[in-house]
Amino acid sequence: MQETMLQPRESTVTTDAFTTGASALPACRNDWTREEIAALFDLPFTELVFRAAQVHRAHHRAGEVQLCTLLSIKTGGCPEDCGYCSQSVKADSGIEATKLMEVQKVLQSAAQAKDNGSKRFCMGAAWRNPKDRDMPAIIAMVKGVREMGMETCMTLGMLTPSQANQLAEAGLDYYNHNIDTSPERYGEVITTRTFADRLQTLDTVRNAGINVCSGGIVGMGETRADRVGFVHALATLEQHPESVPVNALVPVKGTVLGNMLADTPLAKIDDIEFVRTVAVARITMPLSMVRLSAGRESMSEATQSLCFMAGANSIFTGDKLLTAANAGDDADAAMFARLGLKPMEGDEPLRAMKAAVGGCSGGCAA
Repeated sequence: MQETMLQPRESTVTTDAFTTGASALPACRNDWTREEIAALFDLPFTELVFRAAQVHRAHHRAGEVQLCTLLSIKTGGCPEDCGYCSQSVKADSGIEATKLMEVQKVLQSAAQAKDNGSKRFCMGAAWRNPKDRDMPAIIAMVKGVREMGMETCMTLGMLTPSQANQLAEAGLDYYNHNIDTSPERYGEVITTRTFADRLQTLDTVRNAGINVCSGGIVGMGETRADRVGFVHALATLEQHPESVPVNALVPVKGTVLGNMLADTPLAKIDDIEFVRTVAVARITMPLSMVRLSAGRESMSEATQSLCFMAGANSIFTGDKLLTAANAGDDADAAMFARLGLKPMEGDEPLRAMKAAVGGCSGGCAA
């Protein structure tokens, strides 16, 4: 990792703000303005991707991509009304609510994921928040997966400080809690909790000492200004998320957004605009892992390749993401072979830096 290659720069981004020299790369910072982020989005596409690739190579091994697996450990029946989610009780998607999976079945799935090359095993439950009675099983899952030598991630909804501390004591590596979209658009997508609720959960996780995984969804009919606001909200957190998943909406019939956007030009975000979002996330959060998440199964290899060029370095592999289809391990292995990529080895930059200095302060690094 070459932290010294990032130098402070002026606060205004222009088409001349960067040069081809590594010394001119933007500083790792958390004081980005919306105007600066909008200026990045407005750059000529090839220039934006080039700049993102510079930032990426300064901090990450460009030929490596982290492999993660996501399992739904409790499906359906969620009381939230997220307009994109097929697991909401408000959706007419045909998904039936299930009970929390047995610990042993979860561990069997984790073992299979490890055999397929995954380094991180992510577990998601369709809850507004976990009940205290669920915590012993959740803790057992975390401990069991960690004993296999895999990183662990959970997404369980909102947490109390006590629940977050229990997860930290069990050794949970990451907690996922997406902000979904810009603060301004949030209330149009979800009404059962607020954007401030999301940020409070991220604070609760941070305070417990757990790494943060937080991103969002594009292609929900939002404007570019909303995508600017989405990136801005993450890039100006006191500490950047260690992982930033960027999802493309999978419009499921029976969901509010699925019904609204189906068979319209807004049903799928433009591929170039998606890559732009990835590139801007990479530039503004240089040490974070930027993950291609939901929607990747409908992307061409060419689009995914552009995303990797623009700084994406993590994917979910396997046949399913919660309830949505995914590309599958065999397809990903074939794509990696064609592109000359390999699964990531070693620690992520932010985690390695925190381990080296015993903590993290500032925008994204100690």
